[in-house]
Amino acid sequence: MTTQQRGEMPANGTTAAETATYVYAVCRQLTAAALTGLPGLAEGFPVRALRCGALTAVVQHVPAAEFTQEAWERRLSDRTQLERCARAHHEVVVAAAACGPTAPLALATLYRSDERARQALGEDAARFAAVLDRIEGQAEWGVKVSLPAGGPRPLDRTPPDAPQGSGKAGAGRAYLERKRGLHQAREQRHDRALQTAEDVDAALSRLATAARRLRPHGQEMTGPASRRQILNAAYLLPHNRAEELAEAVETWRTRTGAQIELSGPWVPYSFVGEV
Repeated sequence: MTTQQRGEMPANGTTAAETATYVYAVCRQLTAAALTGLPGLAEGFPVRALRCGALTAVVQHVPAAEFTQEAWERRLSDRTQLERCARAHHEVVVAAAACGPTAPLALATLYRSDERARQALGEDAARFAAVLDRIEGQAEWGVKVSLPAGGPRPLDRTPPDAPQGSGKAGAGRAYLERKRGLHQAREQRHDRALQTAEDVDAALSRLATAARRLRPHGQEMTGPASRRQILNAAYLLPHNRAEELAEAVETWRTRTGAQIELSGPWVPYSFVGEV
C-alpha cells in the first residue's frame, strides 16, 4: 500500500506503482484554479498542488514507464521533443508564478511517488524558503548585446610582378606593416567590444537586485554573421524598476550604436539556484 494521500491517487485508472511524480516548481501560495486545464507533460493526469510543510510543490503524475532515465535521454536528445517538454514545463511554472513567488525546478525533476517528493523537497525547505524570499516582487529580464563583427579582411593588392631588389623588399615591408596594422585594428575592436559589454553590464547591474553573465551565443543562434554577441546577461529586478531598465537600455543603444535586445519579464529561472 502506498503513502498517497486522499485526492492524490493517479488518474486514468492507473496505480501508484505505474506512475512517478514530476515536480515543476515550489511556491508558497497557489490557487487550484491557476492549474486547471494545463496538460503539462502527461495529458490525462492533472497538474496539481502537493503540500510539503510550509511550502507547496506543483506536481503531476506521469506514466513511470514513459519517464525512465533512458526515455528522458531520448526525449532530450530530440530537438522537437525537447522544445515541447520545455514549453509544457514553462507553461505550468508561469501559471504558478501568477499566484506568487515561484522557484522553478529543472526540467526532468522526477520522484518515485508523492511521498518521496515531499521528503526530498522538505529536506531542502530552508533553501527554497530563502529563494522565495529573495525573488518575491522581482522578475528576470534578459539583455543581449551585439556589435558589427567587422568588415571583411582587406585583400593583398601587391602586384604579382613587383620589381626585384629594393623594390621587392619595400613591397614586403609594406605588406608586413599592413598585416601588423590589421592585427592591431582587430585587437582594438576586440578591446572596444569587451569594454562596451562591461559598461552596459555595469550600468544595468546598478538597477538590479542581482545579475548573471551567461555565455554569449554563437552565430548559429544569433543569426547574421555580420554581428557578434558580446553580452548575454540576466538581471533580477523589482517590478517597479522595469521602466528604468528599458530607459537605460535605450540610452546605451544610442550611446554605443550596439544592437541591444531586452526581453522579459520572466520567472527568475537564472536566480533560483542562488541564495
